[in-house]
Amino acid sequence: VLLFLHLSGASEEVAPPIQQCFMVPKKEINMVSDMAKWKRSQAYADYMGFILTLNEGVRGKKLTCEYKVSEPIEKLVALLNTLDRWIDETPPVDQPSRFGNKAFRTWYAKLDQEAEKLVSAVIPKHLADAAPEVAVYLKESVGNSTRIDYGTGHEAAFAAFLCCLCKIGVLRVDDQMAIVFKVFNRYLEVMRKLQKTYRMEPAGSQGVWGLDDFQFLPFIWGSSQLIDHPSLEPRHFVDEKVVNENHKDFMFLECILFITEMKTGPFAEHSNQLWNISAVPSWSKVNQGLIRMYKAECLEKFPVIQHFKFGSLLPIQPVTS
Repeated sequence: VLLFLHLSGASEEVAPPIQQCFMVPKKEINMVSDMAKWKRSQAYADYMGFILTLNEGVRGKKLTCEYKVSEPIEKLVALLNTLDRWIDETPPVDQPSRFGNKAFRTWYAKLDQEAEKLVSAVIPKHLADAAPEVAVYLKESVGNSTRIDYGTGHEAAFAAFLCCLCKIGVLRVDDQMAIVFKVFNRYLEVMRKLQKTYRMEPAGSQGVWGLDDFQFLPFIWGSSQLIDHPSLEPRHFVDEKVVNENHKDFMFLECILFITEMKTGPFAEHSNQLWNISAVPSWSKVNQGLIRMYKAECLEKFPVIQHFKFGSLLPIQPVTS
């Protein structure tokens, strides 16, 4: 909530924007012993605060419910629509290996070239200096062009991208639901299309022991959406009929649908962790458990966090307050 505090209220008409020295974010976590720096950092506190604020913001709400859609939200959706269109314009190439289609590199090169321009279209003129810093997180959020893989570290970069837009005041406290339901959900659709089109490898996947090959956040926010649902319980998400009837309302069920489209065989075998979660009695317990698991399996894992980049908006410096 702290993150949004300086974004709400009427102060923006009065005070000029705070002069900030933006910088191009860079890697700071180079060895396992650096992980302690990350966990003490302002970046970690702000990132986690952002995830939890949104978690509360979507609690008990359907994807299809009414919410405010501001101009920056519309612009972010347009940005994601552009990325989607580029996939159509960059079909996979014929190659001997089944996975990691090299056409992804062509698609990525376009994003690499255009990212700052795309971000500049979302942020107001007086914040133009922030574009190079914020654009880094956008470029990091779509997968790795060398390995042609995608994983939770890339997903975290997209959340960091949105977090930065909040910190510079482009997104505000009343954008919370739209951030998850409109922007993040559109991002997921584009990532799924990338994963399918270019047969991307899961980055740092724990295979059958991981929650999912590619994503984590939609399970957290998606389980929050289902808290106190009158009829849907965790045991229901392994029921195909329930998923087919409700996936348009709930992010969690969209994720399950995508998994069952992409994988064959019994659910309990290809998605064992999720199968175990279906035995948890309530969605609030699922939600709490997933937040703990996210910290342990993603944010506290060196192979994931070594790629995270730090700048002026998400600094490596220790928490001040």
